[in-house]
Amino acid sequence: MDRRQRGTAGEDAAAEYLRNYGYRILERNYRFRRGEIDIVAQDGATLVFVEVKARHSKEFGTPEEGVTYRKRNQLRKIARGYLFDRNIGDRACRFDVIGIEYENGSPHLRHIKDAF
Repeated sequence: MDRRQRGTAGEDAAAEYLRNYGYRILERNYRFRRGEIDIVAQDGATLVFVEVKARHSKEFGTPEEGVTYRKRNQLRKIARGYLFDRNIGDRACRFDVIGIEYENGSPHLRHIKDAF
């Protein structure tokens, strides 16, 4: 499995997890300019922008540590683009991170709500 396939598998697992907890998946892999938001979902009345990070080893830290200051700023800009593109006005929004670590091929998910 190459890097892209692993990323897609991680995003699939995250989307399934969110659906199981009552989220409505609005979009996946939303692109704006030079960036992408993995999942745009709805949790009640709140619009949720979800970054999914998966790691197969702890060599480079936890998946959540991969969401750097620079990445958070980029995600904020992309989210503003999403709101503008969709003509969404005043609406509650938040940024979540789903970290996935694979152990013996099985994904273990950690969901951080309102991560930044």
